[in-house]
Formats: sequence, C-alpha cells, structure tokens
Amino acid sequence: MRLHKFILNNLELILSAWSRFARTVDTGKPTMDEKGLRNHAQHILKTVAHDMQSFQSESQQIAKSEGRNPSTEDDAPSQTHAMTRFISGFTMDQMVSEYRALRSSVLRLWLAGDRVSNEHDLQDVIRFNEAIDQALIESIATYGEAVESTRKTVLGVLGHDLRSPLGAVLMASDLLCESGDISVRDRKLAGQISVSVRRANQMVGDLLDLARCNLGSGLPVNLEEADLKILCESVVEELRTGYPRADIELDTNEATGMFDPSRIEQVITNLLSNAILHGDLKHPIRVSLSRKDSWWVFSVQNRGELIPESVMPHLFNPQARYSTYAASEKGASAGLGLGLFIAAEIVQAHGGMIDVVSTPELGTLFTVRLPINR
Repeated sequence: MRLHKFILNNLELILSAWSRFARTVDTGKPTMDEKGLRNHAQHILKTVAHDMQSFQSESQQIAKSEGRNPSTEDDAPSQTHAMTRFISGFTMDQMVSEYRALRSSVLRLWLAGDRVSNEHDLQDVIRFNEAIDQALIESIATYGEAVESTRKTVLGVLGHDLRSPLGAVLMASDLLCESGDISVRDRKLAGQISVSVRRANQMVGDLLDLARCNLGSGLPVNLEEADLKILCESVVEELRTGYPRADIELDTNEATGMFDPSRIEQVITNLLSNAILHGDLKHPIRVSLSRKDSWWVFSVQNRGELIPESVMPHLFNPQARYSTYAASEKGASAGLGLGLFIAAEIVQAHGGMIDVVSTPELGTLFTVRLPINR
C-alpha cells in the first residue's frame, strides 16, 4: 500500500499514537482532553497525504527542500496547531517533539510490512519527510510570531501600567522631602526613595520606547524650534553636578532648528552618561557641537576601555551582546542596556545618523548628525 493511502486508511491508529505522546508532555497546565490533544492533527495528516499525491517537478522538489514552498492566504492546519499549542503552554521544543513522534509513528507502522521494496516506496518516504518538514516549518514560524507578539505587547503594557504607581511613589517621596515635620534621617530616606523611583521611571521609559519600536510605531517626536547649544549646556551642567569627578570639556555653537527638545536631551544624556560610566575619568570627556555642510554635528569623545571591533555592527541592537553592558553596573548607574538603541532611534526619527569609532588614537567617539533643514 502506498504511504499516502496508508495514512488515510489508518488515521485513528496514527492519531492514537500522536495523542499518547502529547499526553506525556508536561506543560505546567491542566492536561488537555483527547480532543485537545488531537487538535488539527487529523487535518495535518490529511494535508500531508494530499501533498504526497500531488505532482511535484524537480524544481518544486528542490524549492521545497530549501524551505521555499509557496505560501497560501489561508492558515494551514500546522499554523493553527502551533497557536493552540502555544496557548496551551507547550514550549517550541515540545511542539517540535510532537512532529518527531508523528514522523516516527507513521514510518514505524508503515514499515512494519517490510516495505521499501519498490522504487515508489523510497519516493514515498522522501515525499512524506518533505511534507512533514514543511508542516514543521509552518508551525515553528507561527509559534515564533506568537511569542514575539506576546513579548512586545507585554513590554508595552508593563511599561504603561507601571507609570501610575511609580508616579504616585515619586510624588509622595517629593512631598516628604519638602515637609518640615520629619526628621533629618527620614528626609534622607525619602530622598533615596525619590532617586530610586526616578531611576525606575527611566527604565520604564526605556521599556516603553523599546515596545514602540518593536511594535513598528516608532518613537514619537514632537518637533519645535529649539537650540541644540542650550540643550547641550543644560545636560552637561546636570551631569557635572551628578558626577563631580568627571572633567567635561564643552565646545558648542548656536544650532537652532526643529527638534524634539526632550528627546534630544535623552540622546545627549545617554551618550554622555556612557562616556562617564565606561570611560577613564583621568582623561577629559570632550563634547562638541558644530555645523558641517548641511548637518549639525554633535560628538562625545572619551578615553578608556575600547569597544571591540567585532561588536561594532551590533552596538545599537538591544539584543546584541552589548545590551548586557549595564548588567554589571550597580547603584545609580544601573540600567537596561537600551540607551544606545534608543538614542539611535531618536536620531533616526529626526532624519539624522549616529555612528561610533573606537581606536587607540581617538578613544571612543560617538558622532550624531542632524539635518539643518529638515
């Protein structure tokens, strides 16, 4: 009997093996009933059998083996199965194991009759494996999209919902600091609470910015006429106060244009804070702002540990190895490692560019170019 006919004629036998394996998967959730364990498996098997019966040219076979099978507008049973397994708490590895068990069950039952004696038997095995692999690819892609969509949504909701309680704590701590009815010790504790909450607020802001970028909406910028010189001087003065050991040399010129002042301050703060936290404070940090052709050019240069050349292409990627650069930081410098990514997104939203070089001759130099006439 040809393999596709064997599958269609023995669906119940194969589905029983499928559900027995699925029942052994520990998901941490209540075990599904028989219908849930078999969901869409019958449709997957019928799709596989139908695919095996269809004509396939050599070029189509090569395309399928390379994962270039044409997609359809309707959701395949394998895609729906992936979503139900995701909702039911299956990991991707557990879902893949189901397909491995399904493949093994079908071939084991079919080969029990000492087959693979004819040429078409070998061809049936090849076509069956191709069809199962195609279903598996579709399931993995759908499962991965579901995980990524959930992650992005959770980031956005978490960041948004944390704003209100953090705002309440910050307001209460500020009121305590201003109160004349508390002891010096209590005022100091309230001040520490205020500093910690502000840092947490910044992390939440970074999470929201990351969620906006991940969801494709981009970072919002509200353009208004502003002077980059004033913004630079304000940030530098604030950081000089916060880090008195840092020697920050500032060289700026008037640079007016249409910018989002709070966002640009965020860029300047991120780049300059990185220079302070990761540079050698025995050397001055040079901050400059000037005009070059049709660009306003802002740069931050520091000496100290160089950035390895191998990670340069991934420096502004929050998932790259340098996204954990802040993991070893403690106290007020601790963060999520999103600063450079967010800075790059803000610059891009202004129609600008950001780049970095890190060499023994120059040290580490971040350069931001913003268009003069946007």
